[in-house]
Amino acid sequence: MKEAFLYQKLDNDKVRCDLCAHRCVIGPGKKGICLVRENKEGILYTKVYGKTIARHVDPIEKKPLYHFYPGSEAYSIATPGCNFRCRFCQNWDISQPVSGVMAETGMEATPEQIVKFAQRTDCKSIAYTYTEPTIFFEYSYDTAVKAHESGIKNIFVSNGFMTYEMLDMIGPYLDAINVDLKAFRDETYRRIIGARLQPVLDNLKKIKEMGIWLEVTSLIIPGVNDDPGEIKDMANFVSNELGVDVPWHISRFMPAYKMKDGPMTPAETIYMAKEIGAEAGLHYIYPGNIIANTDTVCPECGYTLIERSYFKTFKNNIQNGKCPQCGAHIPGVGL
Repeated sequence: MKEAFLYQKLDNDKVRCDLCAHRCVIGPGKKGICLVRENKEGILYTKVYGKTIARHVDPIEKKPLYHFYPGSEAYSIATPGCNFRCRFCQNWDISQPVSGVMAETGMEATPEQIVKFAQRTDCKSIAYTYTEPTIFFEYSYDTAVKAHESGIKNIFVSNGFMTYEMLDMIGPYLDAINVDLKAFRDETYRRIIGARLQPVLDNLKKIKEMGIWLEVTSLIIPGVNDDPGEIKDMANFVSNELGVDVPWHISRFMPAYKMKDGPMTPAETIYMAKEIGAEAGLHYIYPGNIIANTDTVCPECGYTLIERSYFKTFKNNIQNGKCPQCGAHIPGVGL
């Protein structure tokens, strides 16, 4: 085990973890909500440092990031655990069952080895994904520093529930992030996710202010967050608070975990959400988990800039960050 970052020692050997917005106060011999950070005699340790439960080479579009080095590949890693308890978790088998030995399960790999794996597979970036990179921050941070030194980009795929302290620490090394905006009702976050909405909204705004490339994903779930009014609130937040050029991915729910008996999101709901996003002024709206057009189109003249199918980019027509037909600036990194 490795001593944790970002915690404070309190009286009676208690500690307060300042890594995520739960800010757990943890007694001796106890763990935080994530179950992978443990207080031993007044010192907080991470139990998952260097323990990768998943390692894959993925297309960058799978993160999903559509405006960040399109057509490139990301060396993607995860450790067990999460600070959320989403009843609909799509990766529940590695994010949720972390009691007992599961918290220490995984293939050993140092940050230096992860960087070498990325280099050997010609990956443009390393993605900290599948589970929640916040809860394996010591590992993701050390790896990100090594990657940065080697010219490899760093990506978080996150639930957005970290603290400002963590964002400030990773900021110099984080090139892009996709944040899940899972709902727009605090009651939903508390009841189905085990968290709160406001820290996610605050962090989204801070990430944008920091200049880290940002894309947002919303999984639309029947009976949970598919009300047109809530979808409109989500779209308006992205448009008004983050900017019309922030890509918004609206994904279809596939029944899983504790909601495996629920219905799949109707295609019509995804199309409705896309229309609502367009009405809110968003320029780049991408359906996910559904057969649909995911091309990037110039918002000024309608020219097809990037041609995609599923998670593959077939053609990128952008020239020096501009539309070749009308010259409009197209936001993104490595376009």
